[in-house]
Amino acid sequence: MTNPPEQPMTFWEHLAELRRRIVWMAAAFLAGAGLSWAYREKLLSWITRPFVSAWKQQHLAGEVSLHFQAPATLFFSYVKLAILAGLIVAFPVILYQVWAFVAPGLYAREKRLAVPFVFSSFALFATGGYFGFRVAFPVAFQYLLGFSGPVGNSGFSVKPTVMIDQYLDFVTQMLIAFGLVFELPVLAFFLSIAGIITHRHLIRFARYFVVVAFIIAAVVTPPDPVSQLLLAVPLCALYGLSIIVAWLFGRKRRELSG
Repeated sequence: MTNPPEQPMTFWEHLAELRRRIVWMAAAFLAGAGLSWAYREKLLSWITRPFVSAWKQQHLAGEVSLHFQAPATLFFSYVKLAILAGLIVAFPVILYQVWAFVAPGLYAREKRLAVPFVFSSFALFATGGYFGFRVAFPVAFQYLLGFSGPVGNSGFSVKPTVMIDQYLDFVTQMLIAFGLVFELPVLAFFLSIAGIITHRHLIRFARYFVVVAFIIAAVVTPPDPVSQLLLAVPLCALYGLSIIVAWLFGRKRRELSG
């Protein structure tokens, strides 16, 4: 006995469904941000570890510290940190809600991919952020702080006075950039099941993607070759994984539609 075909949703039903999904996303984000605010000092201590380590390895004078100019700057910096952490905590819920919204337009077999999709997307984003934090950040801070010190034989030196809001802006940009570029296989999955691309398209574009990968790395990382390689090389490897993903799920969709 087969199930009766699902009735297509009207435009207003789609809007109501979208609103419901957005409410769930917002609730998850607010819960994550509230929890992160309670642990804001521990989060700040954790996220500054690469900076502290680079400062000590460069043997810079003085105590390792971040500074703020206006009285409210530190408060807003903690708010920004809580927002970033809240987004990360809520990311699995956000991914699931996105999937649940687009699932009615997929085949029955594709709908069962909800849990693998949420898990793989979050795992890739977390892996990208962790890779940036543990590998790229130490290299970047070592390189950037290395410019401080005596300026030739001029008799004066340049000392770093890093502001906490600027530090968090830099770290946030880097974490999000590394996390998003690691989502490339997920993007290939969506485009392949939608029939927009195939693995053949990706193979033909591969030679150009190498150039694109280095351009992306040059934009989102500090201007040193090592940091750029640390992002460009994994990005090229993820592109190869995307080709495999497009081949697997593109083939399954052709079988289902044929």
